[in-house]
Amino acid sequence: MPKQIVRQAPYLRRYARALTGSQARGDALVSNAIEGLLGGVLNLDSELPLRVGLYRVLHQVWNWDGKSGSDDSPADSRLQGLSPERRAALLLAGMEGFPPEEGAKVLQIDKAEFEAILAAAQSDLEQQLASRVLIIEDEPIIALDLTRLVRELGHDVVGAASTHSEAVSLAKAKLPGLVLADIRLADGSNGIDAANDILAEMDVPVIFITAFPEHLLTGERPEPAFLITKPFREEAVKALVAQALFFHSPREAAGVAQVAL
Repeated sequence: MPKQIVRQAPYLRRYARALTGSQARGDALVSNAIEGLLGGVLNLDSELPLRVGLYRVLHQVWNWDGKSGSDDSPADSRLQGLSPERRAALLLAGMEGFPPEEGAKVLQIDKAEFEAILAAAQSDLEQQLASRVLIIEDEPIIALDLTRLVRELGHDVVGAASTHSEAVSLAKAKLPGLVLADIRLADGSNGIDAANDILAEMDVPVIFITAFPEHLLTGERPEPAFLITKPFREEAVKALVAQALFFHSPREAAGVAQVAL
């Protein structure tokens, strides 16, 4: 069982970072949960699937920690009406792919309540977080798909770049409010370098896209708070776009993309 728990750690970190809006807070949340489980302080519900049980324990620790510092998050001044539970429901369903019945078990509520919370979260975010989005993606079909998804959320796509230099030029010209960046680009460059150069010029949240999330979710170095896994689910893109805009703060932006390959 300990090995199975540890294997889930990268995905728990991905979720916790998006939930709290911070690599440091998210990783601390996961560490506390895993240490509690391995030390016998916390216990998994034997009647639940392992993954559901782990996310439930994570939420128990989150509740005990006072929502992991969300009270002083810039998100609270921006969207006072969106509760932590709504953010959780949005991510559990959208990014982690839990069906409503399992998401409800994680939050320890009934299915109908979970679905109502999820619907409210989606409505709130779509209405209040409209922005200008730059897409950095070298595969045309994927770039078009991301453009469609972003526009469906009510955002304006200011451009799609396929190389490092094109991305930086577009960002300077269009001044986006959000960047979606693939890690591997057509000319052999990477989206991490492009994002770092963009962040040197402006304050903007960044979401990275990769087919190998486990390579970036080790918890051993500065890593992105917002990460989409390829092949991506539409719900995951929508959830992460909302969360990145929701949590963006100038004091954390400079560290968002400082990631080693």
